[in-house]
Amino acid sequence: MSIAFSARRTVVVHTNFAAHMARVAAARNGEIGLQIMSMGQLTARLAGGFLMPIDMEALREAVRSTLPETPLGELEPIKSLPGMVRAAVGTLDRIWRADIDLSSFAHPRLQALAALEFRVLQRLPAAMRKPRTLVDLALVRLVHAPAVLGPVEIRGHSEMPVCWRRLLIALANRVPVTWIAGPRPVPNWLNDRKIEIRRSTTSGVTPEVYSCATPQHEVLEAYRWMRSLLADGRAKPEDIAIAAASPADYDDYIAALSREASIPIHFVQGVRAVATPEGQTAASLADVLVNGISQAPVRRLLRGLKGTGRIAELSPDWERVLPTDAPLSTVQRWKQAFSSVDPSVWPDGIDRSDVILEMLDLLEKGCAGAHEAGERLLPKLSLKLWRLALEDGPPEALPVTLAHLRIADGLEPASHPVWCSAVSLAASPRPFVRLLALNAGRWPRRIPEDRLIPDHIIPIEDLEPLPLADADRRDFATIIASSAEASVSFSRRDVEGRLLGRSPLVGDFEQIYLSYGRIPGHAASEPDRLIARPTEFRATPTAQSGLAAWRDWSKPRISAHDGLVRARHPRLEKVFQQPLSATSLRLLLRDPIRFVWRYALGWRQPEEADEPFSLDPQGFGVLVHETLQVAVSAFESAGGFAAAGPDVIATAIEDAVLVTACRWEAGQPVPPPLIWRNAVDLTRRIARTALTRHLESLPKQTSWTEIPFGTADGHGRSGLPWDPSRPVEIPGTGITIQGQIDRLDLSGDNRRARVIDYKTGRPNRNMADVVVKGGTELQRCLYAFAVRTLLGSRVEVEAALLYPRAAEGEQALFPLKDTRTALDKLASAIACARHSLENGLALPGIDSQDAYNDYSFALPASPGYLARKRPAADRQLGDATRIWEAP
Repeated sequence: MSIAFSARRTVVVHTNFAAHMARVAAARNGEIGLQIMSMGQLTARLAGGFLMPIDMEALREAVRSTLPETPLGELEPIKSLPGMVRAAVGTLDRIWRADIDLSSFAHPRLQALAALEFRVLQRLPAAMRKPRTLVDLALVRLVHAPAVLGPVEIRGHSEMPVCWRRLLIALANRVPVTWIAGPRPVPNWLNDRKIEIRRSTTSGVTPEVYSCATPQHEVLEAYRWMRSLLADGRAKPEDIAIAAASPADYDDYIAALSREASIPIHFVQGVRAVATPEGQTAASLADVLVNGISQAPVRRLLRGLKGTGRIAELSPDWERVLPTDAPLSTVQRWKQAFSSVDPSVWPDGIDRSDVILEMLDLLEKGCAGAHEAGERLLPKLSLKLWRLALEDGPPEALPVTLAHLRIADGLEPASHPVWCSAVSLAASPRPFVRLLALNAGRWPRRIPEDRLIPDHIIPIEDLEPLPLADADRRDFATIIASSAEASVSFSRRDVEGRLLGRSPLVGDFEQIYLSYGRIPGHAASEPDRLIARPTEFRATPTAQSGLAAWRDWSKPRISAHDGLVRARHPRLEKVFQQPLSATSLRLLLRDPIRFVWRYALGWRQPEEADEPFSLDPQGFGVLVHETLQVAVSAFESAGGFAAAGPDVIATAIEDAVLVTACRWEAGQPVPPPLIWRNAVDLTRRIARTALTRHLESLPKQTSWTEIPFGTADGHGRSGLPWDPSRPVEIPGTGITIQGQIDRLDLSGDNRRARVIDYKTGRPNRNMADVVVKGGTELQRCLYAFAVRTLLGSRVEVEAALLYPRAAEGEQALFPLKDTRTALDKLASAIACARHSLENGLALPGIDSQDAYNDYSFALPASPGYLARKRPAADRQLGDATRIWEAP
C-alpha cells in the first residue's frame, strides 16, 4: 500500500509557546510535511549543513568564560559583578537582532563590546552563527528554498527583527510567503513587497474593565472569573489565558492561589526555581555557604538532601540527638555535640555522625568551595540550577542569582489554562482572556535603556526599532481583537497602599468597581467560598475555635486559650530532661507561657537579615565577654592572669580587642563604621576596667573566663578546673543547669573561689540589697552553686556582680551576702514554678507586659487583655508568684 505525502511547507512562529501550540494543532489535524520553526531556525535550515542559531544557554556559558580574559575598557570595573553575564548576553542579543555591526563604531564602549563579541563567537560551537552570518549564508542558497522550505507562512508576528527582514524579502522571490496578520496591524516595511498579507476582521469584543483593590485582589478576581467559565461550561481549560505585560510581579500570587483553588495553571515563562523543592535545596546550600554552618540552616539543608549519597544513611529523626540550644557554628562545635551522644540514642542505634561531619568539613570552606559542594552534595536537577547560578555570578552572589532562575512546571499548555506574558498570548491567542496590571507604567511599559549601551551611544530606537511601549499596545490590541470574551483589570493601590494610576489603554472603557469584600457569583477556592458565606463558615471547627478564643480572651477568667495545657504534657517533660540556662529559668519563674513557647514549642525570634544600625545590649555584652576571654587566655598562656602587671594587661586587652573585632567583622554583620568604632572603643575601656579593677588576689590565684559547665561544648578547651560535661542539678527541683561563668578566680589550694559575673550596663542605686531581684538576677546564685558542686563542698565560694562602667567613686562590685540562703529560696521557687507548669498552668507572668517581650506577637493585640487576665493568672499560679516580690 502506498502512502501519498503532501508537499512540504513551513510555518514561522514567534515564541516557543506558539510553536508548541502549533505542533499540537498540527498533530490533532493529522498534518504531514509541516515544519514549525522560528525565523532563526528557518534561516539556519536554509543556510545548510548543520548550522543553527545561537542558543541562549550556550551564549551565556561563552560569555561567562570569556569575560575574565577580555579587556573591556571602561566596563572593566563591573565585569565581575553579579548580573554582568546576563547584561552582556542581553546586549549582544539585542545588537544582533538590530543587525548592528559593532566593529564599525569608534566609541571605546562599543570597541570593547566588539572585542567581547569576537571572542564569544570563537568560543561558541562551530555550528552556531550570529543572525547576520546565517542570513548571508542563506541568501547564497536561496535556490534550494522550494525544496527545503516550500511555501512559508508567518504566524503570530506583529513585527519582525531587523536582522531577518533581508532574507524574508528575498525569500518571497523564490517561494510563496504569506504573512498571516489576522486582526493585527501590518508593519510598514512589508508594503509593496511580494509577500501576501492575509488579514481578518477583529472579533469586535469590548473588554470588561474591572477596578480592583490590590494586585492580590486582581488575581483573586481572575480566578473567580476562570472558575465561572469552567463551572458554567462556557470554556474548556485549554481555551483560557491570564496574562500581564510583566508577569513576574504576579507569579507568587498566581502560584499560591492555584494551589488553594486546586486549578493547575501552566506558567508559560516557567516557575521560579526557588519555589520548587529542587530550587529550595540549592538555596539552602547557598545559605549555609554564605552565612555559615549554624545548626538551623544545616538541618534545613540535610532535609533537602534526604536520599542523596551518604545522606541517605541518616534516619529521618536523627536531629533529636542534637541539643537545640547548642551554638553549633563551627565543625569543632558539632564534633563536641556528637561526642557527648551515646550511640544508643541514635534512631538506629548506630552513630552516623561521621556522615554529617564529612559534609560539614566540605561546607566549612564557604563560598570558596561552592563548586565542589554542589557537585558532591546536590541531586541532579538541583545541581543543574546550581551550575546555572554559578555561571551568572560569583559564589558570594548565589542567593541573588538563584532567585533569577526559572524552570518548566511540567504542565501541558494544550490542556490547561495558561499564565503568560502579553507577547506570548498575542503570538498564540486564546478565546477567553483576562489581562492584569493595566496600570500606568506597567502596560504599556516604559522604554528601558540597555544596561551596557546607553541611549547617547546608540539611540534606543536603533537598538529597538519597535519600542517596548508600542509593542505592548500592539499586543493588547491583538489579544482583545482575537478573543471571544475578554476582561481586563487594574489595581487602585499597590501592596504598600500607594495610589496607582490607570493605563491609558483602558481610559475610554466603562469601568466596574469591585470591592475586596464582595460576595462573588463563583468563588475561587474553598476559603473564598466560606468567607462569602459567613453563616456556613460559622459552623466550621476553625471558626468555632476562633470564636471561642475571642470570647475567652474578653472574659477575666483563665481558659485553655490563655495558657491552660494538659498536665504532665510530654513536651514539658522533655524540656525538663534537658539542662536549662539562667535565661530559661528566668522565663520559667517570671513568664511561664513564654517559657513554653520558646522551649517546648521551639518558637524563635526571626533573625535580622539586614546589617544592624547599632549593636543591641545583648550583642554588646557578647562582644565584651569574647574580648575578656581572649585576653585572659593570653594571660594564662604567659604565666597567669594574677601575676600580670598593668602594662601587660593593657597590651593583652588591645590585642584581644583587635582579634575579637576582626572576628566579628569577618563572621557577621556589624553596624556602620562610626558606630562600630565607638562600640569597639567602649569594649576596650570596659575590658580594661574589668581586668584592672582592684580585687583581693587569692593565694596562688588562677583565673579563667567564659568557663562552660553542664554542657559538652567545652570539651575542646584544655586546663579547665572541671569536666564541663558533668551534670549540675539544683537540689529538690530535678532540674540540671548549664551556662558559662564570666570569670572564675581559684586559689592554689582549691579552698577559695571567686565567681564574677560582668554586667555591661550601669548599676542601680539599690544593687547592694539585690539577691535574686524577683527572679531576674540568677547568675550569681546559680554560678556559685555550680562551682561548689563541681569543685567540692569544701571550697568557699564568693559570688559577685561587677559593673565595669560604674562611675568613678561609685560602687562597682556587688557580692552575694548569703549564697546558701539565696540558693534555698531560689531552689524552692524553681520547684514551685516547675510543679505549677507541670500541672498545666502555662500562664502569662509578670514579664509578659515587658516592653522588650519578643513574643508579644503571640498574645492578643488588645491592650486590655493582660490587664484582665493577670489577676486571675496570679491567683492560679499561687506560691509560684512569691519570687516576684523577692529582693
